[in-house]
Amino acid sequence: MMYIVCFVFCQFLLAQTTHKTFKTSVQLKYEYQYALHKPQGDAKKPLLIFLHGSGEKGTDVELVKVHGPFKYLKTHELDAYVLAPQCPKEVYWESESLYQLIQDVIKQNKNIDTNRIYLTGLSMGAWGAWNLAFAHPEMFAALVPIAGFVDRVPMLENCKIKDIPTRIFHGLVDDVVDVRYSIDIYKKLKNCSTDIELTIFDDANHDSWTRVYDNDAIYKWMFQQKKPN
Repeated sequence: MMYIVCFVFCQFLLAQTTHKTFKTSVQLKYEYQYALHKPQGDAKKPLLIFLHGSGEKGTDVELVKVHGPFKYLKTHELDAYVLAPQCPKEVYWESESLYQLIQDVIKQNKNIDTNRIYLTGLSMGAWGAWNLAFAHPEMFAALVPIAGFVDRVPMLENCKIKDIPTRIFHGLVDDVVDVRYSIDIYKKLKNCSTDIELTIFDDANHDSWTRVYDNDAIYKWMFQQKKPN
């Protein structure tokens, strides 16, 4: 009996809890092709950033002009810089790499008005726009997401972008991205946002963006917005 007790006791003495530190570094590389429209003149001009949907991923940068501001530019003028990066096939929009791209474009174009930077996107691009706005709310003077998913973090940290004027659009009968995403984030933001509107098109499926981007009203509204100094 004494031998058994000693064995158990000895085992107890050998057991221990340790506390250690582990450090590592994970590096990811992103490469974006992009289209950039440059306005005429040397005066300060706003910057409009457009994030496309999943159908325009790839290596043909002309695809970013199928929808959105670059499609509008085919028949209209915009007195602003317009930046449309292209998401590679194998990945999704990633906020920090997009932020660095925007910073590089600003650095290369000294007359961009950094108090008038606007962010918009459709479908996957709207999802990317939500995430980028929440990652860097200090950068944007307006946000226009159309027919997009909304991740859990924006739902929980909704008031982080309360000072960004926001216009949300979605189709009521969207069978790709449920309209409830836009309704739910709108309800969250309405409690604290200083300027927010949700427009639901009763007759629109997933393509609720054409009528928005083809209308000069959204550009006029965005270009009127300016971050306070």
